[in-house]
Amino acid sequence: QVQLVESGGGLVQAGGSLRLSCAASGRTSATYAMGWFRQAPGKEREFVAAITRRPGWIGYMPTYVDSVKGRFTISRDNAKNTLYLQMNSLKPEDTAVYYCVAKEWGDLTPPIEYDYWGQGTQVTVSS
Repeated sequence: QVQLVESGGGLVQAGGSLRLSCAASGRTSATYAMGWFRQAPGKEREFVAAITRRPGWIGYMPTYVDSVKGRFTISRDNAKNTLYLQMNSLKPEDTAVYYCVAKEWGDLTPPIEYDYWGQGTQVTVSS
């Protein structure tokens, strides 16, 4: 089992920045695919970003939804078992609950579905 706990959400004005963190515990490994989804009120859940690595590789590959490319950066610190999402130039349409996700994986292409989800953290961007 893997437990994921998000933090770092809050209220910010448009153009501002936030950094989300996701602390992972339990049966995790450096090859787990990890990522972020979000869900706005009345909308379907949406993939935001993922970070993946093939077994035996050193580096990770990030993947982003088009709407956040150039503004959001996903990263991970395996020594701290923590995933991050740096969000810059935030827009009102980024307002949503953001969920951290993880899945045992071994490919650069992110999985479509994830086995482990955090409880979510609210991000609100005012105009």
